[in-house]
Parts: sequence; structure tokens; C-alpha cells
Amino acid sequence: MATAKQRILVVEDEPSIRSGLCDVLSYRGYAVDGVGTGEGGLERGLAPEVDLVLLDIMLPGISGFEVCEGLREERPELPILLLTARGSEDDVLQGFRVGADDYVTKPFSLAQLLARVEALLRRRHARGDEPIDAFEVTGIAIDPERMVAAVPGGDEVELTRREIEMLALFAREPGRIVSRRTLLRDVWGMDRAERIETRTVDMHIAKLRKKLGHSRDLIETVRGEGYRLAV
Repeated sequence: MATAKQRILVVEDEPSIRSGLCDVLSYRGYAVDGVGTGEGGLERGLAPEVDLVLLDIMLPGISGFEVCEGLREERPELPILLLTARGSEDDVLQGFRVGADDYVTKPFSLAQLLARVEALLRRRHARGDEPIDAFEVTGIAIDPERMVAAVPGGDEVELTRREIEMLALFAREPGRIVSRRTLLRDVWGMDRAERIETRTVDMHIAKLRKKLGHSRDLIETVRGEGYRLAV
């Protein structure tokens, strides 16, 4: 169960869904606020006492994507979980591009949603306890402190904390298959990853490959198993 210090903001324009989510989260022990507009979500989400935001994409006024981007700029460590009826790859990638940590597609299982919420909050409190030293993967220099990667040719690309953690995990297992379950457990902090059906890992890998440009082939897909670092 949650502690009273864990406060969740639900940004959802459908009153029945917003009310239902607030009730479920309150029952689980969280302090919960609910707002029905993008503007309200952005204003309330900037409050320092908010620990996590559940954010619908389709909102009146400014969209969930815009809210997410604004929150990420001001609060880079705030966990943001997208709620969306739009489950296409383009929509999900757009959500990750503007800073979302994870997503669930409507209609969703409450058990799945709660598992994602718990994992994101647990991960948030664990961040910073074990700083990652600078490292290199197949010619790409990763600087976790500056959160950048120097790719061949001298260009630098910005990385998220999660992207750095994924690369660090691959670097520790060169040539070995890293399963999606392992990534969810070690990077996302989901203890019961075997029970969670999600394409979050695949979407983050796709985003990371795009950032790496010509170096994108360094992460190989092993169909039905997971990913591995090309060596």
C-alpha cells in the first residue's frame, strides 16, 4: 500500500473515468487530485508535492502531449504515465518523445495500471542512490552526469535517465540476450514483470535507436526473446 506522502494527479476529461481512478487510487492509500483540462493538469502537476501524474492524451484545451512536455521541462524526475485510447506506435513514440515514462491503453486493467504506478513511484525514490559512472558501448561514449552520448563522428545526443540505464544494462551483458522482463525489472523497477503485458520496452528501444542514428544497429532484436548489444 502507498503512504500518505505519495500524491498522484489524475488528468482526465471524462468525469466518470477520472472519478473512478481517483477512488481506486485513494483506496490503495494514495493522496489523489483530479483535474479535467490540460491547463489544469499543467498548473497542478508543477506543484512539488505531486509525486506522479496519470495523464490522458485527449484533453480539452492543450493536449496531453503538450502537458507532458511542459511538466518534463520543469520537473525532469516527475513520473508521467499516459492514459490513451490511441495505441498506435506513432502516438506512443510521440508520448515518449515529449517525456512520458510509460503508457496504458484504454480500456486497461486496474491491476496493470496499479502495477505501473507502483513501479514508477518505487523507481523515482530509488533514483540517485546508485549513480552510473561514464562508460562506453561499441565506440559510443556515455556521460551519465551530462546525460549525453558522443556518437561516432563527434556529435552528441541527449539521453534520458532511462535510456542511459538501458545502455548500461546492455553494456554489462555484451552479446547476451536481455529479455524484456529483465529490462522491466532492472530499468523500470517492475518486480512482477512477468505479469505485465506492455510494449513500453519496445517503444523505448525504437526511440533510442532513432537517437543513435547510424549507431542504431548496436541494439539487436532477438525475436521472441528480447534484445542484445551487438559485439
